[in-house]
This record gives sequence, structure tokens and C-alpha cells, in this order.
Amino acid sequence: MSKVICGLSVSVDGFITGRDPRPGHGLGDGGVLFDWYGSGDVPSAVFAGFRLSAPSARVFDALASRVGASLAGRTTYADSDDFAGGAPHPTAPLVVLSHEAFAPANERQTIVSTGLADAVEEAKRLADGKDVGLMGGVLVTEALEAGLVDELILHQVPVLLGAGRRFFHELPQHIALRIHEVVPAPDVTHLHYLVEHAGRVEEGGAR
Repeated sequence: MSKVICGLSVSVDGFITGRDPRPGHGLGDGGVLFDWYGSGDVPSAVFAGFRLSAPSARVFDALASRVGASLAGRTTYADSDDFAGGAPHPTAPLVVLSHEAFAPANERQTIVSTGLADAVEEAKRLADGKDVGLMGGVLVTEALEAGLVDELILHQVPVLLGAGRRFFHELPQHIALRIHEVVPAPDVTHLHYLVEHAGRVEEGGAR
């Protein structure tokens, strides 16, 4: 059964972009969040051109190999210059959730304008038994609120960006997480959590 997962690079102060992210400017001044993609000696088995440290290669390739479809919001799509007419994953198709329908850039992209649940279902269909990878802070927060997320992976980079777009936005209640794995690498720490349930944490529970 397909799971819905999210693995994003994030600063210690919780940002997934730097200042001034926009079309043509990508992550703004937050490019340091992805330096670990090329700072090692081990080539990725999934993403051509990526050379990671040994710990990061193990974590990154294990997660990337699970993804059968990506799901992004319209803002992430636009800031990424429509993913150059393709998709962020070399083999997985892309679903874009948008308030309004528009023509996809190519056959690897599917646009869904009928809501988050429909977008997740379409991504699961396209994933064909593999997992769905979420992209974008607002989208991830809305999916968490709807109880649709199974796993969260924070690739935490040792930098304070000070501004940008946040990984998580305000939620109406607590969501309990369980630590699955913590993997330190030379320039990033991989924090892997399982989403236990969507509901208010009772007194004496996780904090």
C-alpha cells in the first residue's frame, strides 16, 4: 500500500527556502539547504550527478527509491520554474495541486484542481504501489491536518536562515510523532519520524 511521505531539507530555524523565493529565483538565498547533495564522494544510485556523504547516500537513496509519484502545490511548482517542464524526481511523475486548472508542461505532470484528497488519490494511483512524496510547507501542513501523512523526514542543515518559507505552518491541534531513525552526516542530520496519529496529545503523552 502506498504511503504518503515528506522529506525536505530544512534549516535549524525551520525554513525550507531563504528570503525572496519566486519564479526565476528558486529558493531565494536558501540554496545552502541543498549543498549536501554534492558535498560527498558517494554517487546517488537514483539521482544522477548527486554525490553525497556515505550516511546521506544511504538515507537519500532509500527514500528516493520509495517514491512513485511526487505531489507539489502550485507555489512550489511556480517557484521551481515548472520543474523545467518535467518532474523533481527522475522517474516519478508529478501531481500539482492548484486552485485553478491549467495545462501541464508535459505528459509527466498532472494538474488536480478538485482538492487535496483528490490530489493524493491521483498521486497514489500514479505511484502504482510505491509511495507519494509531498513537497511544499503549506501542502504538507494541510495534509497533516487532514490525517494524510504517514512519515516525515527532516534533512536538517546546520544553518539559521532567518527568513523564508516555513516547513510547518499553524495546525489546529497537536500531532504525535515517533522517532524512527536519526542519522548524523557531516553537513546534515536526517530526522525520520512516523506520524502516530492526528489528534490532541493527552496529558502525559508526547510533548
